[in-house]
Amino acid sequence: MPEVDLVLAVLVLAAGTYAIRLGGVGFGGFRLALRLEQWSEPAVVVLLASVATTSALYEGSDFAGWARVVGVAVAALAAAVRAPLVAVVVVAAGVTACLRALGVH
Repeated sequence: MPEVDLVLAVLVLAAGTYAIRLGGVGFGGFRLALRLEQWSEPAVVVLLASVATTSALYEGSDFAGWARVVGVAVAALAAAVRAPLVAVVVVAAGVTACLRALGVH
């Protein structure tokens, strides 16, 4: 039942995000403390980076293989040079597929 755990985690995070947004905008102009606001933006970046890194490196509890790691690295480079999202995805998938076709897993 890992799918149920994943759905539950996404729902909890969505509810928490909505509550924070609602608290910052509504309820008589209540705003989060300045330190919390300054800390929360980098925390979101770190959280997303850690999820992306884990997804890039692992498939379940096993190493995903070098083809996926290289594909994600190529995607990061394409994004860094501000390529369109479609191009980033296509290039990453193409590099990963080519490496797997060459026997790199």
